[in-house]
Amino acid sequence: MLTSKPEQLTSQNITSAATIINNLLSATMLNESVAESVVATISQLMYTDEDQYSEDTYDALESLTKTLEDFALKMSNINSSVLVQPNLVVQSIKLSNWTPQVQFYTVAGLSQNSPESVGQTLGADTANTASSSGRPTDLLLTIKMQNDSQKDWGNKNLSIGMVLYENDRFFNSKIFNSELDTKRRVVAASLTDKSFLDNVEFAIWPKNTSGSTSYDFACVYWDYAQRDWRTEGCVKILDPDGPRCECNHTTNFAVLVSFRADYTYSEALNWISIVGCSLSIVGLVLTAVYQIKTRKQRGANSTMLLVNICLCMTTYYLLFIFGINNPVQNSKASVSEHNVIPSSDLQQTVDQGPCTAITALLQYFLLSTFAWNILYAAHVFFLIRNALNGPPRAFRTIATTVGWGLPAVIVGISLSTTYTFRDPLGYRQEEFCWLASLDKTGRFDPKRPMLWGFLLPLAVMLCFNTSLLVYFSQTICCGNPNLKSSRTTPMKKKILSSFSLAVVLGLSWVVGYFVLITHDKTLYIILSVVFCLCNTTQVR
Repeated sequence: MLTSKPEQLTSQNITSAATIINNLLSATMLNESVAESVVATISQLMYTDEDQYSEDTYDALESLTKTLEDFALKMSNINSSVLVQPNLVVQSIKLSNWTPQVQFYTVAGLSQNSPESVGQTLGADTANTASSSGRPTDLLLTIKMQNDSQKDWGNKNLSIGMVLYENDRFFNSKIFNSELDTKRRVVAASLTDKSFLDNVEFAIWPKNTSGSTSYDFACVYWDYAQRDWRTEGCVKILDPDGPRCECNHTTNFAVLVSFRADYTYSEALNWISIVGCSLSIVGLVLTAVYQIKTRKQRGANSTMLLVNICLCMTTYYLLFIFGINNPVQNSKASVSEHNVIPSSDLQQTVDQGPCTAITALLQYFLLSTFAWNILYAAHVFFLIRNALNGPPRAFRTIATTVGWGLPAVIVGISLSTTYTFRDPLGYRQEEFCWLASLDKTGRFDPKRPMLWGFLLPLAVMLCFNTSLLVYFSQTICCGNPNLKSSRTTPMKKKILSSFSLAVVLGLSWVVGYFVLITHDKTLYIILSVVFCLCNTTQVR
């Protein structure tokens, strides 16, 4: 059978299959067995690879969907009222007496192995909205007749057809993109005599994708002339139970839903960060005050470097405590009253609130901290290599320029190349006010500023500081002819000096790189706790 392995079909195969099926459905002589085979084949076509679709393929599929609507109206001619397949349901009902409304509904299966979960259990009712099984419906379509049409009914036999597509593969939209790779069910309603129609109400409850919740929706129909979704004649009904729509015509309907990421947080890490940062702020302020008061004992350069490190770290911790959480992200989603088609299934919001500014300041002061750490390391190196003369005369001017200027350049480049008002998430995250690192599928993206705007500069700084620490430890442990002293320093004090310098140089941030590369969930949590403890309780 041509469609037995739909994922392997080429564009030409798909087009040929759609054309053959279309011809079979259009045949006047069609028995129930052939109809079941045709519907099964269409269901298999909905597994095909969309990348294989060409213009000819879409032409054939468009013609097929039109023919399928007509077929649904005449199913009663082959003694069949419903045909159910995994991706497609076709149902028809014939009314010999006038009724104010007709309802079609679907019911999800109880388990993955039940027949209902493969297709749907369908019913038609003129009054009730619940399924006969008592289980909740996941799709409801109500066709309402005009009140004054009863007198014109006479001896009419009105046929009503319904076609349900489990995904929108046959409806290729250019204005609505699926960035989360979600699929939308499409339901088609048709009548043999549309003059009796008042309106169509439908509700298609979306299935939340993993890690996201529905944000807003649009009620749409498929316009064959435009070959895309349109909203004319359809309105949204704001219902706390889920998306509901009303349209004044019959055709292929869908609900286009935009989703927003649903984030979960570790409360323990949150409290560790807050308490640790608070303690660090107190320690940094005391350290800065002590350095200023005792500056005559160690020289102006050393004091300047340590005070600037304390200033940068204190500012960073304050910004982290009061600004890291995005207030807009934590706000509840409100469904718009306007029936506007979203650009994609991933909710895109323009920049709101101070989150971008907080991100830029966090990036700046954290990079400044490590810039001053490097300068302090260079200062220590000059003192060891040239104990008598110390660092060069222009060291203070160079240090001020590099310490405050270099981070500003990196932040400026990051903002100018990745940030736009319409898409602030190119620069920062939505979850927190921090640099963006992942693409829309949740994978690490090297084009994001987290890599080249923070991780790479930080890695260079940490490598330099690590080299200096090794040089310092070797010098004080093995001895340096430039550092002569009549007193012997205990090994315990030497180790403590090396450890203190490692803290000042920020080498505990190396743990953060292990957090980024680990894939084990338990190890990730352990390293995250260690990282928080090491870097939120630093007292200079």
